[in-house]
Amino acid sequence: MAKQKILIVDDDEMISELIALYLAKEMYETRIVGDGYEALTAFEEFQPNLILLDLMLPGLDGYEVCREIRKTSNTPIIMLSAKGEVFDKVLGLELGADDYIIKPFDSKELVARVKAVLRRTASSAAPVIQIPDQPAAQYVAYPDLIVNLTNYSVTLKNKRLDMPPKELELLYFLAKSPNQVFTRDQLLDHIWGYEYQGDTRTVDVHIKRIREKIGENPCWKLATVHRIGYKFEVIS
Repeated sequence: MAKQKILIVDDDEMISELIALYLAKEMYETRIVGDGYEALTAFEEFQPNLILLDLMLPGLDGYEVCREIRKTSNTPIIMLSAKGEVFDKVLGLELGADDYIIKPFDSKELVARVKAVLRRTASSAAPVIQIPDQPAAQYVAYPDLIVNLTNYSVTLKNKRLDMPPKELELLYFLAKSPNQVFTRDQLLDHIWGYEYQGDTRTVDVHIKRIREKIGENPCWKLATVHRIGYKFEVIS
């Protein structure tokens, strides 16, 4: 079985080499580049399964690199940054990053985050298939909308939507409990766990992106409950 490939984009050689060492021990193949323009070239040539992307880079910064990659690809991106402000996290997520790790980080945490993101995206490229009849299949179906957690697919009006894993998981979680209201903190806990404790803007960013993709339907909508949170509202 071919090794999964990870592109490391960081201009700090010491950090890059350490990350590569940690990942090599887990049997990942890595490539290191040190600036934004090199990152875009390496992305095309190396075709990684995941990108570890520092924000502060010479040439193009990490935000610009993420924006360019997201024009053509849903390859998972984990942003690395010494910046810990909520604004920086939110901007990274709005641009399409799948996760955000603040430096300095523990090597075990980094590896765990990489594995988690790759695990969530492992089946996201699978073709749309007929909803299986087995009770074990995890999916919800509404008029014009199917959210399938088994093969990580979202189908809207018989067309497959490109939706990153966290957005899909959030939509599925809400849709499987129609009309139930969840607070932002509850959604953070269920979808992100400890990673974004207290950073409720993360939920708002993902809800906004989901709405842009699925829109509204006469039978359902992703509704905001003022001062509380969100619900998947089924309209009778």
